[in-house]
Amino acid sequence: MSIDCFPDALDRYDPRWAVVAVDIIRATTTAVTAAATGRRCFPVADLDEATSLAARLDGALLVGELGGALPYGFDLTNSPATLAERPDVGRPIILLSTSGTRLLRESVPARAGTYAACLRNVRATVEHLVRTHERVAVIGAGARGEFRCEDQLGCARIAAGLMDAGFRPVLDAADIVREWATAPVGRIAHGPSAGYLVATGQLEDLHFVLNHEDDVDSAVALRSGELVTMTAPVRREPVLP
Repeated sequence: MSIDCFPDALDRYDPRWAVVAVDIIRATTTAVTAAATGRRCFPVADLDEATSLAARLDGALLVGELGGALPYGFDLTNSPATLAERPDVGRPIILLSTSGTRLLRESVPARAGTYAACLRNVRATVEHLVRTHERVAVIGAGARGEFRCEDQLGCARIAAGLMDAGFRPVLDAADIVREWATAPVGRIAHGPSAGYLVATGQLEDLHFVLNHEDDVDSAVALRSGELVTMTAPVRREPVLP
């Protein structure tokens, strides 16, 4: 079991490893929220992939951000709070973010499994990983060269659960677990990502992250380009090739 950060870290792990992507503010929280409500969710790596898929997927919402800004033509930003309140769960989302969705998409080739995790499904993710994998890399998406505090917290909580189940930590995973696994979630409210949400008037997303812990009872896995809950079957044939 390992804790790492940034999409480039994927090169360190061979196909025997499952990868858990963590981008708590906000990509994986948005993704898990979508999947938990039964909404189809397709993470994409870049704008070209987003627009190509939108042309093929009827009624899709373009959701996300690049560098914190809403891309041209997108329907809403990368907001789990907004998405959770929308009644149109029959409309799939195409999800793009600066680093989190790139990590999800780039971790797919030759992997034992790829998962999206946030504070909402730590326990469920750990339980699924313990049942199905022997090697797990828990990777924070990272931004601007920084392993952000909220992602260290999320990664540490997942890693601590794996260690409790008998997984052996490698690299500096144990150090991060010691610092962050039992830290209160309110600690991330003082980090730069939280500060950005406050400065840009997006407090509802910060409150959403801080107030939704382990309230989703399923792991969320990437299967043929679509994020699906592991406690329910895929509803339709995947769209991505």
